[in-house]
Amino acid sequence: MMTRIAFISSVLLLLMLLQACSQETQEGERPLKAPRGFRSEGFLKAAYAIRLLKLIETEPAVPESIEVRKDIVYRQVDSTSLQLDIYKLKSLSEAAPVLIFIHGGAWAKGKRSDYLPYLLDYAQKGYVTVTVSYRLSGVAPFPAAVQDVQTSVQWIRANAGEYLIDPEKIALIGGSAGGHLAMMVAYADSPDHKVQTVVNLYGPTDLTTEYARNRGECLNFLGTSYQERPDLYKAASPRTYISRDDPPTLIFHGTIDALVPVSQSDSLHKWLDRAGVPNEYHRLKGWPHTMDLSTKVNDYCQYYMDAFFKQYL
Repeated sequence: MMTRIAFISSVLLLLMLLQACSQETQEGERPLKAPRGFRSEGFLKAAYAIRLLKLIETEPAVPESIEVRKDIVYRQVDSTSLQLDIYKLKSLSEAAPVLIFIHGGAWAKGKRSDYLPYLLDYAQKGYVTVTVSYRLSGVAPFPAAVQDVQTSVQWIRANAGEYLIDPEKIALIGGSAGGHLAMMVAYADSPDHKVQTVVNLYGPTDLTTEYARNRGECLNFLGTSYQERPDLYKAASPRTYISRDDPPTLIFHGTIDALVPVSQSDSLHKWLDRAGVPNEYHRLKGWPHTMDLSTKVNDYCQYYMDAFFKQYL
């Protein structure tokens, strides 16, 4: 039989979870409040288990209003065909900005359809949305994935007219490893794959930190250790390429991210400020990696993405 102390502890825990899910905090004068987070991933998992945390639908149905062009080959590398998918309103009648989504998965897994919720939401908002595949680390190490994303931008620019895309209004959006690749392409000094803005969702920025260089994901991505090739770890870090003429950057990161430390985005924000690059940083207290699977966090991210795109695209 449950003791009185255990009962009281259970009630207190439930109240804390309810508070974490229902309360919100205001960030400065922003019109949308940041969703209240959790003390730890354990609390978050408990909230999900008792259905106090709502997640987005990861495989939503495609609305009748959306035209889909799938499995378009944008690059052939030996026997590997790299493909992309395009979504847009069937009623679209003039060239629109394009949002290119790059999936995560520690550079080793994941698929381009992982971003289907964003692809459909933003296609319905009038954008052309694109999601791209790239060579994973088990197929080819760095810089293969970066080169693939660069090529996808070049392909989209070259074929813009066929898909009602405005080639001068391109945004790169990526989460985790996808955020890293988005920044690598956006910050590179090349007119061939120039973009107008970039959105980084909890992506790593500096692979030379002690934490990053001891991660197996980085070792597999780069194909060598930091001790053997420190120059390669620097070359694979977006921070290496930050300069004044980089595109405006929108950053989202949770403070209890156990995979990519929030310090990565803290530093990114400082480096962009020092370089004079317009940027906006949303540091969400009490949220983990892939936090935008939460409906509240996803709504929050889309709200500020909407405003950012309106300003810079």
